[in-house]
Amino acid sequence: MTIKTSNYSIRLYEEKDFPAIHQLNEKEGWTNLAAKQGETRSAWRHSQIAFVAERDGSVIGCLRGLTDGCISLYICELLVAEKERGSGIGQALLAHVHALYPKTRMELLASANSKAFYEKQQFRPFYGFRKTWKE
Repeated sequence: MTIKTSNYSIRLYEEKDFPAIHQLNEKEGWTNLAAKQGETRSAWRHSQIAFVAERDGSVIGCLRGLTDGCISLYICELLVAEKERGSGIGQALLAHVHALYPKTRMELLASANSKAFYEKQQFRPFYGFRKTWKE
């Protein structure tokens, strides 16, 4: 399944995309994902929702998530290359995935840097917790 716009395409993740995703993680400073490259690759392989945005064969954005298909759709990662931000790619990835599971509520964690983006997309804040094993 590929969605084409005049500037880029959105398609399902393929294993060949991982090096570009890893590079996006490194450039964004997502050190945990970058340091745990094997686990991150495995997460992409096993996620129900895994899409990339590409232009001319280059990955310029990606979205990975999980869903039960009925109630919850959790966005694990949404990342757009810095020079591509503001062009609608992140919004298009979110809209594409939510259209696949329209009955679900989309949930995610955001940073201070991405808060305004999600508010513009009409996400509302909610309170949550996180714990890593053996913390």
